[in-house]
Amino acid sequence: MSHPAPGDLCSMTATKAVGLISEGNLRPEALMDAYLNRVAAMEPDLRAFAYFDPVQARAAAVSAAGSGGLLRGIPIGVKDVLDTADMPSQYGSPIWAGWRPKADAAAVAWLRAAGGVIVGKTVTTEFATRHPGPTKNPVNPAHTPGGSSSGSAAGVSAGLFPLAYGTQTAGSLIRPAAYCGVVGYKPTFGLISRMGMKIMADSLDTVGVLARSVADCALFAGAVSGRDLGDPDTKADRAPRIGICRSPTWAVAAPETQALLERVSTALGRAGAPVSARELPDGYADLIEAHPIIMNAESARSLGWELAHHPDLITEGLRERMAFGLGQTEAALDRAYAVFARTQAEFPAAMDGLDVLVTPAAPGEAPKGLGWTGDPAFNFIWTSLHVPCVTVPAGTGPNGLPLGIQIVGRHGEDRAVLAWARWVQAALG
Repeated sequence: MSHPAPGDLCSMTATKAVGLISEGNLRPEALMDAYLNRVAAMEPDLRAFAYFDPVQARAAAVSAAGSGGLLRGIPIGVKDVLDTADMPSQYGSPIWAGWRPKADAAAVAWLRAAGGVIVGKTVTTEFATRHPGPTKNPVNPAHTPGGSSSGSAAGVSAGLFPLAYGTQTAGSLIRPAAYCGVVGYKPTFGLISRMGMKIMADSLDTVGVLARSVADCALFAGAVSGRDLGDPDTKADRAPRIGICRSPTWAVAAPETQALLERVSTALGRAGAPVSARELPDGYADLIEAHPIIMNAESARSLGWELAHHPDLITEGLRERMAFGLGQTEAALDRAYAVFARTQAEFPAAMDGLDVLVTPAAPGEAPKGLGWTGDPAFNFIWTSLHVPCVTVPAGTGPNGLPLGIQIVGRHGEDRAVLAWARWVQAALG
């Protein structure tokens, strides 16, 4: 078998690279060299990394050669809210500049145990919450890559690494994946361990992955969680039963997203899927108020030390949101948590007769400028429900920027959601 040309390596899926490495037709250090060359060319302008040491990355790739494991020496970007013992963990805040933890986060430890190689730490917004970092959208650098998983989404899109960790509290993984034209997978809440993560909202924060393909997401998430997430590239023996869901936040959908959902619905029907409109019951609109109450109240409590010792190093916008969270009454918090419990319990019935929901991944194209990472209006409901979501690229908008479509399933049905997401992607061409 011929060896792949160096120029092909940075466009290869992780699953294909794993196969080549397993067959002895590709060395992990050769794969890393290709990515390091691409980083050298693109990173000065893209700014996807919060920490990057090419010597360290290549040495790790050499060490991974022959180590086995499901990830076989694949280069991976790690969002800088996950602790790394051999690299700084700074959480997007000057308060933690230069901080080096003693241990890896569990997700990082299992990445290494599976044979993955960390390229570097990727840029996050401030505590994965507010103030954006310097990362640009590689499709159009005048636009945001989204956030808070900014560096991870931009890095996969630009070919700096084939896999990356992201996290989501509202829309921090699915939205940037859609904006940058890559695949994003937010698993069922807790599927990938959060131990060693800078957790903000304990009821919401979810570790997920970004990649070039749905199969890559299944490979990566399965390797680090110990779950069998299947092979989404395997041809299904039937078409999925799909509910087209505009969701309670449909009012913010841009014209390109309204047209996208119509186009997707038609295409899925032509591909053989039984397609029907399926809106969430009226009570799910209560999450519009409940989510920010819980997110900001829990985040404020999580930042107790930073608020006590370094309030001057917290941006004004984040301080305002923390004040909002701390200002919630016990009764308001109880009502918000009750909304979470009720909607989570009722969601299986809301999907009765369906395999998945298909819904927008973002209101529209990535906004212009780097001062705002976009609106999580089409994400926070699913994050609150703790259910698995996958976004796949679905064309472009009026300015040539990527659009994504989101596939949502029931709690714990990650393997099926990944498989149906691949089916949807294939049906869209």
